[in-house]
Amino acid sequence: MTGAKSTGAIGGLHGLRMVMRIAMSTFYLVAGYLHLTAPQGFVLIVPNYIPWPESIVFLTGLCEILGAVGLMIPATRRASGIGLAAYAVCVFPANINHALNMIPIGGLPSSWWYHGPRLAAQPLIVWWALFAGDVFSWPFRQSQRRASSLATESPPQTNRPPEQ
Repeated sequence: MTGAKSTGAIGGLHGLRMVMRIAMSTFYLVAGYLHLTAPQGFVLIVPNYIPWPESIVFLTGLCEILGAVGLMIPATRRASGIGLAAYAVCVFPANINHALNMIPIGGLPSSWWYHGPRLAAQPLIVWWALFAGDVFSWPFRQSQRRASSLATESPPQTNRPPEQ
């Protein structure tokens, strides 16, 4: 081995991000597949003020699949993380509709023991998409992209004379 310090194949923040990325991609691949192959339950929770619920569910399924795949490709990872975070915000009205109207969907509980934590978890899902997409590393540390740009910036200029 060379003089470089080895931290193992999966370790630290990199390993955590990879595990979270794989988990999120898997979740969204399955969810997207279900949106396309069994859309009935998803159509039921689309709020009445949203037009064309069947088409919306189809498009959201495509978005989930594209986001899941894009999250695993380094060149599209950041855009996919931002897209999945925005997606989680956009579908929140359907989650609220599902909860407030206690719409039964095959197998899911229709109590606040399910809906309360599910709604409260939505900001975590937004954070998770941004973290998995390497958009930021909060609360762990600055993202590598930001840290490297800070390292190459010149220090701020001041009008003060140098101290002696």
